[in-house]
Amino acid sequence: MMIDAYGRKINYLRLSVTDRCNLRCRYCMPADGVPWLPHGGILSYEELFLVARTAVSLGIEKIRVTGGEPLVRKGILGFLSRIARIPGLRQLVLTTNGLLLEEMAESLRNAGVQRLNISIDSLVPENFRRITRGGEVSRVLSGIAAAEAAGFPIKLNMVVMRGVNDHEVVDFAALTLDKPYAVRFIEFMPSAAGPDWRSLGIPGREILERISTRFGFAGIDRGELAGPANDYRIPGAAGTIGVITPVTGHFCDVCNRIRVTASGMARGCLFSESETDLKPILRGNDPSELEKVILRIVGTKPGKHRLREEPSGSPTLDMSRVGG
Repeated sequence: MMIDAYGRKINYLRLSVTDRCNLRCRYCMPADGVPWLPHGGILSYEELFLVARTAVSLGIEKIRVTGGEPLVRKGILGFLSRIARIPGLRQLVLTTNGLLLEEMAESLRNAGVQRLNISIDSLVPENFRRITRGGEVSRVLSGIAAAEAAGFPIKLNMVVMRGVNDHEVVDFAALTLDKPYAVRFIEFMPSAAGPDWRSLGIPGREILERISTRFGFAGIDRGELAGPANDYRIPGAAGTIGVITPVTGHFCDVCNRIRVTASGMARGCLFSESETDLKPILRGNDPSELEKVILRIVGTKPGKHRLREEPSGSPTLDMSRVGG
């Protein structure tokens, strides 16, 4: 078990396997994309597996595989199958934009992935194309249907942006009425949108207020390995809604995660500028050193981020590389 300096049990690893993506979402990367890391700059599957196995041996119980878009990396199914068989791992989860799910959902289930988080920021085809710079929401919806048919619990993530897709919040909440979906509304964070990112942000309380104009809801309990959402259920609904508030109501006091990027940079906090390059360790000859570094990252994990204290012109996150 890993306990950080603030008494938090650290049992959740976010592991990015690629910086590449088949969409160009406006809040994630520029229109022409980002320069791809060279082949040697990306961790191999063997190196990623060593990170995962070592982390689980130290107390990690949940691994979320992210990108970029993880499903675009060749060989991902075999890698996920290996991760799923690590003794002591309780949950293997994958975050995806859903474009490749129609073809891959059943194979992902067979590989041992237990849950999916599907990013979808609009249900309206034209708006989805604007946000993603050309994506087709019909492909995502087909992917969701395929994932459902494969037996996955469905969690949908919507990044709420003022003047962009905030008018769809109630429609997303309504998805939970008849389907056992978990719909999560995420506050907009500093990103590729640039230094004026705050103008796009909508506080979680306002998101809930908008939903309350149409539906009542009540809070529900979180599971032990749950993410950072505050969860609610509309009376009689098959699914749940949740709000993730990294900006206005940070959840740092219960943060249980560390993260490793596809390039091998390890962080104790998404918003921290402090990170450790694992590549020299992974490519060295002393596996025990990796344990020491992971424990050091946990031990120096900050008590909270300073996002609300930063000036509006502060540097923004490169989400496609950090892994969200």
